Amino acid sequence: MATGERARYWQYSELPGVDLLHAHYVRKAFARHTHESFVFAAITDGVEAFHYRDDLVHAGPGQIALVNPDTPHTGHAGVPEGWTYRTIYPDAELIRSIAADTIALRGDVGFTDPVVDDPYAAQLVIGVHRAAEEGNALAADSLLRLVTARMLRSHGGRIAPLAPRSAGARNAARARAVLEERMIDPPTLERLAADLGTSPFALLRAFRDAYGMPPHTWLTDARVRRARHLLDTGTAPAEAAVTVGFTDQSHLNRHFVRSVGVPPGAYQRSRGGAGSRESGRLMGGAAETRTGGAGTWGARTYKTAGGGGT
Repeated sequence: MATGERARYWQYSELPGVDLLHAHYVRKAFARHTHESFVFAAITDGVEAFHYRDDLVHAGPGQIALVNPDTPHTGHAGVPEGWTYRTIYPDAELIRSIAADTIALRGDVGFTDPVVDDPYAAQLVIGVHRAAEEGNALAADSLLRLVTARMLRSHGGRIAPLAPRSAGARNAARARAVLEERMIDPPTLERLAADLGTSPFALLRAFRDAYGMPPHTWLTDARVRRARHLLDTGTAPAEAAVTVGFTDQSHLNRHFVRSVGVPPGAYQRSRGGAGSRESGRLMGGAAETRTGGAGTWGARTYKTAGGGGT
């Protein structure tokens, strides 16, 4: 296995609502972040370690890392040689529709285990990738539904309704609303707590209990997520950076790579799908990045410097 870090982040136009990632990481460390989509990450080599809520878990070959939407998590190598994985990111509405169609499960669904030891399911995830790479829409869609139904039956179900909120949880929700409204010019923790009638440390604890991270980390994650939406609509990275409250594009780049894994420009190219019928259908405008020495990923050479990841 090549020692350089490589990543291909892309979309297949015949599989709407799904992003794909094929990556090999050694030194890469993902900051605590969330996704609006689900995450199915099939490990093919090495070991990935990640904090999932408050637990440190590990996933190796034949295992799948499962992350629900809006669930804080990190990611780093669990062994010196790093890890390689193929990941699919299906949006929540797609998973709900598959749950209703395949196992008659309706409403909000999710997964109970962050790591599943199921080599057959891991091969299904890999199969989704390979079918998309070959332009086989029927196979890609079928395999996605098969692996989702399998995971829901064995490790998923309806998400339990939230318990009544305590005063601390209500303050955390109000603080989050303020930060969403004032993303460009957020208040200090002391000012935010005073406006809510609580103390800074009480708000800090309540916010972390509610959202899995302190307010400043949540704000960075929210800025990256909003920047992704702007990039999806064609906003230039420099403009997106300022719009969401980063000081400049380099500031956005640094945090974007730590959460998404590829730079904003590469991510935006992966979403555009402009070009020939072949590049739009088969390659999906893939964002490819590589750090390290020369090498290939499948039949494609990786030449673009930069980060890679999920």
